[in-house]
Amino acid sequence: MDKNRVVNLQGRQRERVELDELVRTLRAGQSGKLVIRGEAGIGKTALLDYLQDHSPRCRVLRAAGVESETELAFGGLHQLCGQLRDHLPLPPYGPVRAALGMGDGSPPDRFSVGLSVLNLLAEVAEDAPLICLVDDVQWLDLESVQTLSFVARRLQAERVALVFAVREPADRDELIRLPELVVRGLSFGDARALLDKSLTGRIDQNVRDRFVAETRGNPRALTELPRQLSAQLAGGFVVPDPRPLVTQLEDSYLRRLDLLPSQTRQLLLVASAEPVGDSALLWRAAELLGIKADAAAPAESVGLIEIGTRVRFRHPLVRAAVYQAASPEDRRSAHQAVADAIDAHRDSDRRAWHRGQAAVGLDASTADELESMAGRAHTRGGAAAVAAFLERAAELTPDPGRRAERVLSAATAKFNAGLPEAAYDLLTAAEIGPMDALERARLARLRAQIVFARHRSEAAPLLLDAADRLEALGDPAARETYLEALGATIFAGRLGKPNGLREAAEAARSARPAPQPPGPLDRLLDAMATRFTDGYVAAVPALREAVRGLRCEAVVDDDRLLRWLWLSAPVGPGPLAADLWDDDEWHRLATNAVGLAREVGSLSVLPVALGYRVGLHLLGGDFGSAAALVDEADAIAEATGNAPTRYARLLLAAWRGEETALTLIEAGAADAALRGAGRAVGLAGYAAAVLHNGLGNYREAIDAARRACEHDDLGLYGWSLAELVEAAVRGDSPELAAEALAKLEERTLAAGTDWALGVLARSRALLSEGPPAEALYQEAIERLGRTRIAVELTRTHLLYGEWLRREHRRQDAREQLHLAHDRAGRIGAEAFAERARRELAATGETIRPRAGRSVDLLTAQEAQIARLAADGLTNAQIASQLFLSPHTVEWHLRKVFSKLGVTSRRHLGKPLAEATATRRA
Repeated sequence: MDKNRVVNLQGRQRERVELDELVRTLRAGQSGKLVIRGEAGIGKTALLDYLQDHSPRCRVLRAAGVESETELAFGGLHQLCGQLRDHLPLPPYGPVRAALGMGDGSPPDRFSVGLSVLNLLAEVAEDAPLICLVDDVQWLDLESVQTLSFVARRLQAERVALVFAVREPADRDELIRLPELVVRGLSFGDARALLDKSLTGRIDQNVRDRFVAETRGNPRALTELPRQLSAQLAGGFVVPDPRPLVTQLEDSYLRRLDLLPSQTRQLLLVASAEPVGDSALLWRAAELLGIKADAAAPAESVGLIEIGTRVRFRHPLVRAAVYQAASPEDRRSAHQAVADAIDAHRDSDRRAWHRGQAAVGLDASTADELESMAGRAHTRGGAAAVAAFLERAAELTPDPGRRAERVLSAATAKFNAGLPEAAYDLLTAAEIGPMDALERARLARLRAQIVFARHRSEAAPLLLDAADRLEALGDPAARETYLEALGATIFAGRLGKPNGLREAAEAARSARPAPQPPGPLDRLLDAMATRFTDGYVAAVPALREAVRGLRCEAVVDDDRLLRWLWLSAPVGPGPLAADLWDDDEWHRLATNAVGLAREVGSLSVLPVALGYRVGLHLLGGDFGSAAALVDEADAIAEATGNAPTRYARLLLAAWRGEETALTLIEAGAADAALRGAGRAVGLAGYAAAVLHNGLGNYREAIDAARRACEHDDLGLYGWSLAELVEAAVRGDSPELAAEALAKLEERTLAAGTDWALGVLARSRALLSEGPPAEALYQEAIERLGRTRIAVELTRTHLLYGEWLRREHRRQDAREQLHLAHDRAGRIGAEAFAERARRELAATGETIRPRAGRSVDLLTAQEAQIARLAADGLTNAQIASQLFLSPHTVEWHLRKVFSKLGVTSRRHLGKPLAEATATRRA
């Protein structure tokens, strides 16, 4: 153990205890993750050193971000996984090899890379617990941070720990919501004791106390600065330094560097420019510069660097100080030497990157090479690296027009990498260059897409303007841009521009015809344009044909369909099928969407696709599966650092009749209003109407349903009309009910499905009397019984039973009310079950409490894994589908077996089948 590390941990008892506990947890068979946060010099690296030194019988891997290579794709992952080269040739790790530039094939999605890394680390940990230490995450490339963040969030039972150190304040934070250890300055007593240990001579006591106070207990400042200030501190005449503490620390290292021989300083500069820590590469570059083998000794003797099998600086601030202090000419020389030392066949993109950093002025040849390497970065799944290569290529490009074109391409790559702010900044640089009309139209489209990603409610007019400009120039992208504009307008809904939907639809309709034969998105655009110009009834045939085409042509390699699922979510499978009252197409489309997203590992699209399935499960009365998918979508959103699912939980709570549902609905509506999401405001109104109808609060249900019906929100308007009919009938507002029924009739008759006509028959029955009413209730039950929409069938039994009781047909009423009570209770629609119980009590019937279900013992993730295992999937298949490791799946299955009292997956069928049967009964 290095004694210096113990000294530097003065006063860190709390932190050491937490790190020791992480190691104990790891050795007990569980995984760990931790983010150590703090300012520069506060001791983050020292804590990583402590963890490395106090992890007996554990394997430790280290990596660190480097400021000069922040945008070089998967650089951090290369450092980490490059230490596991013996495992990488195995077939399951193809995505990792591709990301590191070691294999061929199509570009890997960065989250398929994440799953591959997760499995790689889990396999390595089978021999011994594995700890991965990642320092200076603020300088790590985006792809590596996102991949390692994904891995950390999916760790559960792999005997793997990921520990990150991040300097605060940080410009970006992909590690948010991971467990944190915030490191602050030492207490006054500990800081004074550490300073005393660091001094070799006397010190004026008053100056010592002032120095301790001004360093705010920063250990690095307390140990490094006194070396340069010993005389002043002892004499008591030190002058306060007004510069930032980081600058003072870097200067203290620079003063020590000034005492080193020139070749030693040159060697340190080469090492600072080469972040992987490959000592063989360092010495090859050194040899090219004529640096002798003994040049490292002076730096090693004063503890600035360690060169063994890998290269490590004493502290990241040393690396930063060395690089930043060098002249531009010396930096370029170092980068050129590193480039020349790299094997062009094994790591051509890294070589090109260093050549780009070494270039002087304008260099067309190097710019062309960087642009070529951008394509290779794409095959490695590095969208941010594509942008970095193109941006540097643009800087080196002599021709102004070519430069503007490359900047625009770099901005597009930044946007695709999930960096809308950086992309927006590049657009300003692009538009000052000479661009033709088509390039400016494409720039306008990209700006509008960025606005949609940042502030969706403001994007619709910008997208529409971009579509008009592309259309005027005959660019085929115009039609897709019109579809994006319609999607943004639908998203904004009632909060958007008045008549905005009609204006967008008219503009789209005036566009030139689709190519023949038209593609699925072309047919969808034409149908949506008709929907909001000629009205719902006229659009139904075209909408139905478009939906069928999307389902039939949703193939895995169609990137445009994936973009539709993501960018045009407001016109996705769920809203479209719901608008048509077509549960069969909804089922097919949502299944295809989830399968497509899982197949390509697209975690940006998968939560959206899962949301489509959630809605179908919810209306199908399978609340358990709906909740499991919501949890999965939220887990993926957390793993990717995106916002969690906002509105699926709201709908689930409303149908369940939970006490917290109204609070969730009100919070959801407020959030939607802030985000300009008018369609979500309508959804909150619909959810509130469902909740209040279930609770029997009919006046409140009327108010909520009327709010929902104030705008023709795609897929929600017809449902809200049905809620308004029921609420108005029960709330003694027959004229309002008749008005809503007339509008509902127009929609449902045009749709013509059993779902639509079943809801229509029930709504008509509510406004009818005598034999016609009974015939309508029976028609509704027959039609809805042929659909997947179990919640509406259950409600129809309830309404029929209530009508029969009011007709004084108690025995017939009890039959329908029992059906409603049992089914509502089994699916978890507690408010409707209670409403049925009250009606049964009014007939003189006594209802006993329902028995619990064994499946309730399981968590949502356990239940989901159990269902897949019961369906015959292997642990590896389940892991791939749920983005877990096989170790975690096995761990969950052991808990499932224990909770359900079974011994193997062969015995899972019965308890799970019983639970499923009760939900579908």
